[in-house]
Order: sequence, then C-alpha cells, then structure tokens
Amino acid sequence: MFALVDCNNFYVSCERVFNPALENKSVVVLSNNDGCIIARSEEAKQLGLQMAEPAFKRIKFLEKHEVQLFSSNYTLYGDMSQRVIETLSEFSPDIEIYSIDEAFLDFSGFDISKIENICRKIKSNIKQNIGIPVSIGVGPTKTLAKIANKAAKKTGGVFILSNQRQIISLLRNTPIDKIWGIGLQYSQMLQKKGINTAFDFSQLDDNWLRMKMKVMGLRIKRELAGESCIRLETVIVSKKAIATTRAFGRKTSELYVISEAVSTYAVRCAEKLRKQNSLANLLTVFIHSDPFNPSEPQIHKTKTIPLPVPTNDSFELVKYALLGLNEIFNKDFRYKKAGVIVDGLQDENARQGNIFDVVDREKQRKLQSAVDLLNSNFGRDKVKLAVQGEGKEWKLRQEKLSRRYTTNIDEIIIVKA
Repeated sequence: MFALVDCNNFYVSCERVFNPALENKSVVVLSNNDGCIIARSEEAKQLGLQMAEPAFKRIKFLEKHEVQLFSSNYTLYGDMSQRVIETLSEFSPDIEIYSIDEAFLDFSGFDISKIENICRKIKSNIKQNIGIPVSIGVGPTKTLAKIANKAAKKTGGVFILSNQRQIISLLRNTPIDKIWGIGLQYSQMLQKKGINTAFDFSQLDDNWLRMKMKVMGLRIKRELAGESCIRLETVIVSKKAIATTRAFGRKTSELYVISEAVSTYAVRCAEKLRKQNSLANLLTVFIHSDPFNPSEPQIHKTKTIPLPVPTNDSFELVKYALLGLNEIFNKDFRYKKAGVIVDGLQDENARQGNIFDVVDREKQRKLQSAVDLLNSNFGRDKVKLAVQGEGKEWKLRQEKLSRRYTTNIDEIIIVKA
C-alpha cells in the first residue's frame, strides 16, 4: 500500500500559519516578479480566479473582492516543506519526496485495518505541529494513491482504496485527464476515441495501448488494475543539469547590472553542484529581451563554454559566465531575463586531473566549504564575491513578500503579550 500526502493549497497555507487573519479569506500567491497566480485558497477558487492568470489583468476584480496578494516566498515554503517531511519520517522510513508539497509513503506490511488511524494521526500531527492541512490518499499503487488523494480532498482529508469494488467506483468518476502520467495530448487523443474516464482506460486492449502509448500506457493500465509498477524513489537522484534563471525586476541595457545578476546565478549553480557533490564540464549563459512586448526587438542570445577542468568552484564558474556574457551582450537592446546553466555533470569523486591545471584544488575546496558553512549559518550571501553587487537594479519585484519567519532571526514572528 502507498500513501500520497499532499499539502492543501500549500503556499497559501504557509502564509496562513503565521497570519491567522487570512483564514476564510481569499488569498493568492504570485509568481516571480509578482506576475501570475500560482496558488489560490479555496475562497479564491470560488471567485473564479484561475491558475497562471496574470494578476495585472484582474487588479480591479482583486481589489473589489478584497483578495489578499502575496509574492512567492520560496525560502519560507521550502523550510515548511522540510518540516512536513520530517514529521512524515516518524511514521514510515520509506519516503519519496515527489514535490515541495507532496510525498509518497510506503505502507507495505502495515495492518490494513490500522492504516486509516495512522493517516488520521499523520494529518493531526502535521496540523498541530506545523499548521499545514494535508490530504492523504492510500492505494495499492502510486497511481491509485494519486487518484485517492483527489477524493480525499472532498471527503474529509483521508481516503483509502481497500477493495476492488471501491477502486472501480472511483475509476468511473475520474476523468481521463486527471490520471497521473497522462498529459494533455494523450488525454485529447483518448477522448476522441471515446475514452473519457480512468475506468475506460483500464479496459483498453494491451496491443492498442502498446501501439499508441508504448510501455508507459501499459504501466498506467496495470497500476489502475492494482498491480504496482512504479517503485518508490527513496533516493534523491543527482541532477544531470542545473540551471539558475530569473527575470529582472525591470528591463535594463546596462552591462554592469546584468553582470551582477549573471555572477549571482553562476554562484547559485556552483552551490547546487557542491551540495550534490558534482562537477560541471559545460557552462551556458543566456540573455533575452521581453518576449511579451512586440514593440521591442526579440533578442535571445546564448553562449556555451566547455570548461577547461570539471569544476564546482564559484570563482571559476563566475569567470566563464562573464566571459560568455561579454560575447553576447549588445548595449543597443534592453534585456528582461538572464540565466546560467551547467551541464555535463559528473561525480566529484571521479575528477580526472589535468597536467595544465595549476589551481590548488584542495585549497579551493576548503575555501568553498568554509564559505558555504558561513552562508548556511548566517544567511545567504553573507560572504559573496564583489562582482555580485547588491542586486538593487535587477532583483525580482516582490512588493508583497511576507517574512521568512522560520529561517531569518531578524524576521521571526513577534508576539505581543
């Protein structure tokens, strides 16, 4: 048996934990640069607000209905997510972190008659200790647990698929586009064939499925039939490429401004490389104009640089990122976004020496470790390269950002007695 634990309206719930006055009110969280709606409370959903809807198009509507707006606070959300995972680990040693607000638990070997009580306890503990409401769906496969989780949101927070009759009933009421693993193109193709529900899909011929959807289609069908085909991924696999990209708070044609941003993005990539003990062989830097402004030239410039030595050193990645930026920058255009991508990753322990490499790698490794430790203990960028600047000219627009209540000592919640 698998359980899928899903935090309800997670970003909104995180904001409500530290601001109880938001309970029962319409709340939305906005994307980078306060652009689009990426999270909605149930009250906001009832108003008809849609995901990915540009906020600026609905300003009057939002004001009329007194919708509370928040800039995305990923530092807070990431920390709250980790607290939820730590609570879940008390109930099962086998956990797959599926996303920032979802995790699978392996309940194999658990007494089926006790699973509901365990789920109620999980739900209660997370709400009591962290303040986040969750829904839990349980089924004999991960796909069925996903479907059960959607039912749990409508039936009190816990839904367990424990027999075949119950599974068939739920499949008959699950639209084809709500099945985990079936995207928009496949769902449209299936609907044209009269396959509208998960139950319809489960009755398809294997040969037809193999021809139309390959092995993936057969796997989904068997999962819906109760045969577990997708194992729990309890080990976090190292990324094969790492990217740090951001839109600027305002458009700019100043090289020094973009250099500060690109330097910071390269440092972020280096930090992520060191965290997963990887080295990069390739670095790509890009800049582009505003794609949503047809009155301006559409510019997208990219430069990829093979690194002389595989590295995760901030100094080296910044050096090559800036070399690439200087090749593609043109002062005659205004840029809206930049990014750095590191690729060709390999394990740090598999580093191959280079006879022409004169850098003391062990000394650099110790220096980077010391910087990482200081920034971890005292806050991001407490120690940084001068070329990163202050970021005042390019940082994201976050006019409605809440505090980082759990990670910054200067922003902890204040209680007045």
